[in-house]
Amino acid sequence: MTAAVYLDHNATTPIRPAALDALVQTARAVGNPSSVHGAGRAARGRLETARSQVAALVGRPAAQVVFTSGGTEADALAVRGSNRQRCLVSAIEHDAVLAAADGAQRITVGAEGRVDLADLEQRLAAGDAPALVSVMWVNNETGVIQPIAEVVRLAHAAGALVHVDAVQGAGKLDPSSLAGADLIALSAHKIGGPAGVGALVVRPEVVVRALAVGGGQERGFRSGTENLPGIAGFGAAAEAIGATGGDEMRHARVLRDRLEAEVLALAPEARVFGQAADRVATTTCLGLPGVPAETQVMTLDLAGIAVSAGSACSSGKVKRSHVLAAMLGDDPITGQAIRISLGWTTTAADVDRFVAAWSAMRDRLSPTARSL
Repeated sequence: MTAAVYLDHNATTPIRPAALDALVQTARAVGNPSSVHGAGRAARGRLETARSQVAALVGRPAAQVVFTSGGTEADALAVRGSNRQRCLVSAIEHDAVLAAADGAQRITVGAEGRVDLADLEQRLAAGDAPALVSVMWVNNETGVIQPIAEVVRLAHAAGALVHVDAVQGAGKLDPSSLAGADLIALSAHKIGGPAGVGALVVRPEVVVRALAVGGGQERGFRSGTENLPGIAGFGAAAEAIGATGGDEMRHARVLRDRLEAEVLALAPEARVFGQAADRVATTTCLGLPGVPAETQVMTLDLAGIAVSAGSACSSGKVKRSHVLAAMLGDDPITGQAIRISLGWTTTAADVDRFVAAWSAMRDRLSPTARSL
């Protein structure tokens, strides 16, 4: 039986060998990082090693890293814990931010999915209450890179804090654009670490109220015994992608560009969303007019190709993309797009199989193809 082609790395990517080794070795050891005996001190050492490895991924001191159960908790801790009276979030944020910031003002985006800086500036000027601005580094559906340095400049000029969901950009982009961010959310399983662990990077002058209280672990930001095996795996993955990420992104860009060129040559009616904007090399959001996203995902799955429609964090549901709706309004194409995301294990053969399966699906299901 032919092996499946996995092109859903934005949902989760395979665990890296170094991360798996670190996880297993740490799980076999005993010791609570909060204990003062030898085993506890050894566990604390493993914890702090991982903290330094994760911090290096975003160019920050280790002391700023607070470990969490994942990116979703990190986003919630940033948004709710910052305790700002106003919250401004981009209309294309991940559901983890939108749910935590219920009632927040939505910053508009252009047709290519890039946040509207003029709209942000106007909204900041319209209120006097201290604000939090939340704009993701890389959109998880389109791969469009957001202008974080400019967002920080505008927000700080207005006395606002900036939270960046960096889950899809970490290890893929130069972290220098995050230099001014006050709060940065990260997730291990997006970079080849284990699921169930993440981090919030907090600048020392920023006050964050803990959501989980108790023993005072993680400097009081997040109580509860740390998931040490997961954290060790996170640290090892961060170190691994820090060493190889540049080469991986160059390889992914070649594959992604070829995939898009071949698909658009086969089907001129197809659309690549955010194509004219700066995008991370691993993501293609591809629309096929007249074919619902759910049908495309299921059809490709039957052909042994794993892709998704929008975020993977919606309990298996396929629904109209709020990201594409923010970009394109009521255009029906917003419910007819899939996300193809490449990763560190993707090969040229994977792209070949995707293009062949997508082409067969298009010939069978597309109204445009059937009318020819």
